[in-house]
Amino acid sequence: MRYPPFIENAFDFPPFHRVRLRYPHRGLADPVGELRRVLREALAAAGVRPGDRVGLGVGSRGIRRLAEFVRESCRVLREAGARPVILPAMGSHGGATAEGQAAVLQRLGVTEETCGAPVVSSLAVRRVGTVLGEVPLFYAEDALALDHAIVLNRIKPHSKFRGPAESGILKMLCVGLGKHEGALAFHRYAMKYGFFPLLREMGTALARAANFRFGVAVVEDAHDEPARIEAVFAERLLEEESRLNRLANELIPRLPFRTLDVLVIGRIGKDLSGAGMDPNVTGRAFDLMESDFSEILRATRVAVLGLSPATGGNAIGLGNADFITEAVFRAMDYEATVMNALTSLSLHKAFIPIRMPDDRKAIQACFTTLGPTPAEAVRAVILRDTLHLGEWWASAALAPELSALPQAEVGEARPLSFDAAGTLRLD
Repeated sequence: MRYPPFIENAFDFPPFHRVRLRYPHRGLADPVGELRRVLREALAAAGVRPGDRVGLGVGSRGIRRLAEFVRESCRVLREAGARPVILPAMGSHGGATAEGQAAVLQRLGVTEETCGAPVVSSLAVRRVGTVLGEVPLFYAEDALALDHAIVLNRIKPHSKFRGPAESGILKMLCVGLGKHEGALAFHRYAMKYGFFPLLREMGTALARAANFRFGVAVVEDAHDEPARIEAVFAERLLEEESRLNRLANELIPRLPFRTLDVLVIGRIGKDLSGAGMDPNVTGRAFDLMESDFSEILRATRVAVLGLSPATGGNAIGLGNADFITEAVFRAMDYEATVMNALTSLSLHKAFIPIRMPDDRKAIQACFTTLGPTPAEAVRAVILRDTLHLGEWWASAALAPELSALPQAEVGEARPLSFDAAGTLRLD
């Protein structure tokens, strides 16, 4: 394919500095021990008895130690005499198929062999009520067939809306254990009632109408380490999750800039953010009914260079970029991406940006479509992904601002390095 000369010709990038931000470490000394303690106490308080069958709802993203936590949760359940069953709780992920959702958990290390509990995957749901006079409540048939249901989920800022509670246990009830039908109902009616108001109504109603007992809530620090693990019971779900959501908002890492010319993201994926790349970092939401995230960051050009292996080809979020590489396009599972976009009514996130042949040309396109801005004056940042912000790369134009930050460690300026195929080398 032919490109304009400013793309075809060789380009001299400015030097980049490796930047390390020293976010406070708030991680628990023994997160597995804390999980075991919290879960043992919660099972006793919830009246789980020996022989009871307990469904453990597990999602598709967000917890760094997910497989370990699921394994230990199943072990605690067995020690209490209960019979654990792992239930995929992820709405439309995995292509909205039972097989696809089981495969998502397998890629994340959650299997019957590793956790000692069967993985029962089905999209069958039962309608268990209505809220606001018209919104149906759906709940997994597999969960209703058991004595109790609990979920394990991270509490974090949502990539779609603002509210007292955002991405956590309430959402896992509405969208996760609601399966594909629940996800469709939530997103469709949110267009009328708003995301948080509907989340509040649906989540609290489901907590009363079904056999949900409690959620194990995990809040992570800026280093993706568990900083708080608590049991959130159905009776106080909204109040307790709102409290934990405030803590999560305090701990989430963000870039120390309000404006950038260029933002390059090494990889996106559902395992990294529900939006593929987190608007809480990029500032880009670009969707009907979504909150405006531009107060966080305004980036003139955004490029995405790759997909994470664990996303399984779901490239949701690529539409919030200006440029992608041919590698992103070829790795994309279009059906899974579109299914996710249509279910969540986040159509823009599945739009396909301009494709460039490799990393070098994608980054070059960002620089050369800014107008008459000299390369040495371009404010550019390169991230591995939007989940890990402890280390990244900044162009020389940002060095004065970074040097003034006491929490920033700024390395020597070095030229960008690409291999013979035009792939960016960051190490």
